[in-house]
Amino acid sequence: MARPIVLSNGELHVGLNIFGVVHDFYYPYVGFENHAAGQGLRHKLGVYVDNVLSWTDDGAWTFEFHYPHTALIGHTTARNDSLGIVLEMDDIVDAEMNAFIRNIHVINTADRPRDIKVFTYQAFAIGDSRSNTDTAQYLPDSNAILHYRGRRAFIVSGYTDDTPFDQFSIGLFGSDDHQGTFRDAEDGELSGNVVEHGRVDSALRFSVSVDAHSSKRVHYWIAAGMNNREALYVHKQIQDNGVFDRIHATANWWHTWLQPAIDAAKRLPAEHRDRFIESVMIIKSQIDKRGAIIASTDSTLLNYSKDNYAYCWPRDGANTIWPLIRLGYYDEAYRFFEFCQRALHPGGYLMHKYRADGALGSSWHPYVHGDTISPPIQEDETALVVFVFVQFYHLSKDSRLIKDFYHSLIRPMADFMADFVDETTGLPKPSYDLWEERFLINTHTTAVTHAALIAASELAGVAGDNESAVKWRTAAEDIQTAAQKHLFNEDRQVLYRGLIVENDDIHYDATIDTAAIYGSFLFGLFASDSHEITASIATMTRVFNTSEDRPGLPRYENDTYRRESEGITGNWWYITTLWHAQYAIETGLSEKSLPYLQWIIDHAMSTGMMGEQIEPITDTVISPAPLTWSHAEYLSTLIDYLGRER
Repeated sequence: MARPIVLSNGELHVGLNIFGVVHDFYYPYVGFENHAAGQGLRHKLGVYVDNVLSWTDDGAWTFEFHYPHTALIGHTTARNDSLGIVLEMDDIVDAEMNAFIRNIHVINTADRPRDIKVFTYQAFAIGDSRSNTDTAQYLPDSNAILHYRGRRAFIVSGYTDDTPFDQFSIGLFGSDDHQGTFRDAEDGELSGNVVEHGRVDSALRFSVSVDAHSSKRVHYWIAAGMNNREALYVHKQIQDNGVFDRIHATANWWHTWLQPAIDAAKRLPAEHRDRFIESVMIIKSQIDKRGAIIASTDSTLLNYSKDNYAYCWPRDGANTIWPLIRLGYYDEAYRFFEFCQRALHPGGYLMHKYRADGALGSSWHPYVHGDTISPPIQEDETALVVFVFVQFYHLSKDSRLIKDFYHSLIRPMADFMADFVDETTGLPKPSYDLWEERFLINTHTTAVTHAALIAASELAGVAGDNESAVKWRTAAEDIQTAAQKHLFNEDRQVLYRGLIVENDDIHYDATIDTAAIYGSFLFGLFASDSHEITASIATMTRVFNTSEDRPGLPRYENDTYRRESEGITGNWWYITTLWHAQYAIETGLSEKSLPYLQWIIDHAMSTGMMGEQIEPITDTVISPAPLTWSHAEYLSTLIDYLGRER
């Protein structure tokens, strides 16, 4: 289930699902501690009118989602024609305080006045825990419900016409005997239970009398804090200042922050301007204020290991921060590299992935590979961080970057890459590939490592470290020479995916892999007009039957990841398709990129939200949405386009 709306301030992150209700509630890190994730934890929104209760997830409602305000302010229209009710909602995560705020415009489309009751239902598992130790209690002095556990506290409240909610109840959920306090609302009334502990939930009721073809406002919020006092302070600020004040303040914050993106968007083809700005906002929503860049905060879709995508992969982070750097968002870049600096292994490499708090994330990579013991890494992650950092320095010309990062981050990583070389082939030693599936000497990894060592050598020269500059450039040149010897498949006229060395025998993997092809040209391992690249592109497009009319590209031949249909080589990916657009731009055929870019936005949600994959037969989005990397590649492609169009 994709997230059509995501909202964030870098500390509190909220994802709304296709029913317009909270499904992800991360705090105090973007991507870590999801207090509303899991079976039975969906928040609810319902309307009781004419003795009928309808929750927005009961199948009777239709929805539209947008970001209409050039800000990370979600606008949801929920329509129930049988009830004659429309709910128009403007939602924010406050830019300056940790609060999710919802302005609900309750519209009565009937020809008569009616009494309408709006219900909100909240179910938390605080700390992303099932330990049944949460507490919820009514706070009469604050007109609020408090949910808390340990160092996490959430205040739920709201008002209509300056009148607080008129009924509430607190209960339990998650068992046959306690399905959830939302069942208490079925008769339009709530029982008023004032406290409970365990797996607790709560419900609020807001009552409004609405004339025919008229409307009223319901204001609702969840304030977050590290303790009760902090959450109550945020709650009091919203009470005192009003919801509209907080929405306007948040809109102004986003208008200011977005100005570089808005300026760039003005020069784009009209059909891409809004999508460009939306992608910048969505990327920002996935960045924790302490530097972690989360692959996806969508908690519902899981990978092979039954884990979600709410981690910082250094590769995804580097790919994501690159277009922001090009737009001038240097603060976010600096904090990302600080995050990498804190995460760096003493051996000079970055691990598979990390939690937003900097702790090592889950992994399926072992240390032992047959008779070989090797770090459980994807070397391209280390390499890409180095490469992008150097580009950051070149663009910013900020000497502070040398002072703060060269010796502590760049030098140990470059030394690691220069030494991590296979003696038989002269290529980087085996590690896991870009797609996190195969342990081999990988062509894409080779390309990124070569580029990173060249870049590090340049930076070493600036830093006055001439010995390292020579060492790293020599290593890069040796890798490129080895690549020219080993990585092109003359029989298929395409670059190898990679190779494995066993007892001095070399076994080549001839699978056509888009990462091997596009990585080799994007990072300069082979020139874009070289035979290796032009032949590989020709072979790949023929085998995958790719054209301007059918632009989607899979990752590689016989890709089974989340493949749902027989007879296809693999699902289409946003990222791989955008690589092809980048190739067209790089080779001077910018107009050839436009069908691919159009295909991308045709497969985005109404809010611009992009996922990971498209199922080729049904043409539907599968896997997490948003996928931060997809949005980043879209931005990078359009920035490339602007550069070529000047």
